Amino acid sequence: MTTATPSPVTEDAILREPKVLMRFPVSRAAWWAGVKDGRYPAPVKLGPRSTGWRKSDIDKLIASL
Repeated sequence: MTTATPSPVTEDAILREPKVLMRFPVSRAAWWAGVKDGRYPAPVKLGPRSTGWRKSDIDKLIASL
């Protein structure tokens, strides 16, 4: 009997604003101004009142500094 090995999950984690600001410490106003100007990654809309960012995008932003 052979068992199939599960394939690794390649989905990117989504971070909500508080977690993003813990990893990239700026004020909320500065963060949103940077998003609007294109200096920071664009958000992913999760629902009508929910927004998040891909963890990989935040990691790239931090690595670029």
